[in-house]
Amino acid sequence: MRFGEDVAGPEDQVTVLRKKKARFRTVLVIGSEFADTEEKKMPEKKSQRWAWLRAQETGLAIPLVLLICIIGLVNPLFFDPQNIIDVLRNTSFMFIVAAAMTFVLIAAGLDLSVGSVIAFGGIVGSMVLAAGAPIFLGILAGVLTGAGIGFINGFVVVKFGIPPLIVTLGMMYAGQGAVLVVTRGTPVYPLPAAFNAIGQGNLAGIPYVVLIAAVVGIVAHIVLTRTTYGRMVFATGGNAETSRLSGINVNFVNLTVYILTGMAAAFVGMLMASRLASAQPGAGAGWELQVIAAVIIGGTSMFGGSGSILGSLLGVLFMNVVSTGMIMMRISAYWQNLVVGVIIVVAVGIDQYRRRKVA
Repeated sequence: MRFGEDVAGPEDQVTVLRKKKARFRTVLVIGSEFADTEEKKMPEKKSQRWAWLRAQETGLAIPLVLLICIIGLVNPLFFDPQNIIDVLRNTSFMFIVAAAMTFVLIAAGLDLSVGSVIAFGGIVGSMVLAAGAPIFLGILAGVLTGAGIGFINGFVVVKFGIPPLIVTLGMMYAGQGAVLVVTRGTPVYPLPAAFNAIGQGNLAGIPYVVLIAAVVGIVAHIVLTRTTYGRMVFATGGNAETSRLSGINVNFVNLTVYILTGMAAAFVGMLMASRLASAQPGAGAGWELQVIAAVIIGGTSMFGGSGSILGSLLGVLFMNVVSTGMIMMRISAYWQNLVVGVIIVVAVGIDQYRRRKVA
């Protein structure tokens, strides 16, 4: 014993021993937890390595590739460069609308009026062009028309609480009637040659429409995944009440997604008029169900809260490959609506199964 050191009594020695044991146990517990954590990380790393195989987009891409191969084997003309360009062009028209529809469905909404907006927006913009206005003003007039229709849809849904199915279904019929009233069933033409070049021209063999759709898709993806607005859309569709309590302006989100869809549909109406050199009253007929089906096939939940732009692109491409394949395999066009209907039911069924599994 050194000079100046206190002599610990029996009780103090017991206390010291207990503290040492407690520290030792703590080290053992922490060490065991660390070991368990490291062991858990190993399978997680392995699972993350192969996570892409379980992704919704991959789950659609694989059947899509198989379908393309089957159609190509039955009719090798499917791989003809001109046919591929036609498929990409048709996919581009629908994808622009589908990209906007993705926002609506993720926000737990629904828009059945896009087909009518395609026709009406194209008619209004083409009438402005036919009157001698500059191309920019004609396109702007068409897009603003779509934005106005989308605003009405969103306002009625938000302000009066009417289900979007009813609101947009009514707008679909109103739009069809407005087109016939304005045009009396006749196309709008002639249109400026420079405007027609947008839908008919190409850059290095790639149609302008495909390039435009690519830009729209990239912008939509960035907005949906990299911005506050995109996070608000996901949150609103996931749980609107919780989002409202957390400070998110749910009404603003629900209003703007319909405006986006209206603008996209009217813009496509202008592109279709450019492609055909005339605005057709029947443009976009039946597109509402095809677009919704494509987006759902791409993995976007019809009940809101999940989805992706890439998935919607694959869904649209899948729908167009099926349609083109049926034609090239000489299957009657009457079967196409039946096939689309079956695809919609199957896609919604898979979405419902996925939701139950997660729950």
